[in-house]
Amino acid sequence: MGSLLNPLNTTMISTALVSIGHDFGVGAADTAWLISVLYLASAVAQPVLGKLADSLGPRRVFLGGLLVVLASGLVGTLAPSFLWLLVSRLLLGIGTSAAYPAAMSVLRDEGRRVGRTPPRPVLARLSFAGLGSAAVGPTLGGVLVGFFGWRAIFAVNLPVALAAFVLALFFVPKDVTGAARAEARAADPAAAAQSSVWRSVDPLGIGLFTTALTLLAFFLLDLGHPIWWLLAPFAAVSLVLARWQLRARQPFIDLRTLARNGALTRTYLRHGISYLLIYCVMYGFTQWLEDGRGFTAATTGLVMLPMSLTALVCSLLGARTKGIRGPLALAAVLLLGGASLLVFVGSGTPLILLLVAGACFGIPQGLIGTSNQAAVQSYSPPGSIGSAAGLQRTAQYIGAIAASSLIALAYGRQAGDGGLHLMAAVSACLGVLLIVVTLTDRALRGGART
Repeated sequence: MGSLLNPLNTTMISTALVSIGHDFGVGAADTAWLISVLYLASAVAQPVLGKLADSLGPRRVFLGGLLVVLASGLVGTLAPSFLWLLVSRLLLGIGTSAAYPAAMSVLRDEGRRVGRTPPRPVLARLSFAGLGSAAVGPTLGGVLVGFFGWRAIFAVNLPVALAAFVLALFFVPKDVTGAARAEARAADPAAAAQSSVWRSVDPLGIGLFTTALTLLAFFLLDLGHPIWWLLAPFAAVSLVLARWQLRARQPFIDLRTLARNGALTRTYLRHGISYLLIYCVMYGFTQWLEDGRGFTAATTGLVMLPMSLTALVCSLLGARTKGIRGPLALAAVLLLGGASLLVFVGSGTPLILLLVAGACFGIPQGLIGTSNQAAVQSYSPPGSIGSAAGLQRTAQYIGAIAASSLIALAYGRQAGDGGLHLMAAVSACLGVLLIVVTLTDRALRGGART
């Protein structure tokens, strides 16, 4: 339940953006910040909370994150202005970022207890929770907005977070402490290096990374009228960040490890490109269905239903495969096909083709989610699975920020046919790149370790 909160909120709001824009008198370029602020917060918070889960214990981090989610739900439900909605999404990105890396840490600890690596079907259940919620987000969001208004998008987090908190108190294993944690650190050099919580967090690295990512997001979100001077401080901060990460004893992003571990680095790259394409559809296509095609929020949610259902089914099927290269290659081809189809979509396109386009993006969601998760579990250092899982989500959210930037450039204040076609054409080019990156990755030929 905790793991579904972040993916659910990343996609559920897609069918509420038009209604929110109308109520507060802002356009698509402004409402895109509701997407980006959550991704900015999540991109930083996921690896940070993953490191804390490795150091402090996943149960503590998970429960603390749920309390922040409850606060964000209240702020968003009662928000009197668009600014308060941004604050709510900021808190939501931080709070929901605890669950996935904490869950991966719990699986790691359980694997140590029973003496085996968590098998793919077990990982698939975690992936199914996150992927399933992301997939059904547009449909659920459309129903909530259609029947209860856009504030229900924020209110729905309250009962889910509360239920997850209560259940976690009873069922999530207590964190390893004292002699047991010392013994685990002694057996695992990577874990031993994280014995100091303050060192493992690297506050200076976090601050530099946050600053660089924020500067990049501000530049990308106004590509129609780019603020070129922002590139100078972005480059300067990025250079300082890289130098500090190479010097720090416990860096926020271990650049040396990523350089040596090419398989893990390529997994992050592949994951980020994939979700750039997926989120272009999650947000760009749904906005066009309302603004360009004239559908209601509830109808838009139903049109996106085939994408949701195919994603759910394929997440389970993907977990049953032994290799990961085949599912990822198929997903890349389908993303290219779906993007190419959207190039020819217009106001007069038959409904059946709109449903097919959605399904073309649903199948890759299921295959990509389970396959890349298995790759991270296989290629990451055993003592740093929480932070490695967090960086996987960081790559995903950087892709999402790029997607929201592309949408803002393509649409401006209203989603029309021309904007949809521009977004689809760029997505098709990225689909070709994804195919190349997947097929040329030698590490995938041997599959992930099981």
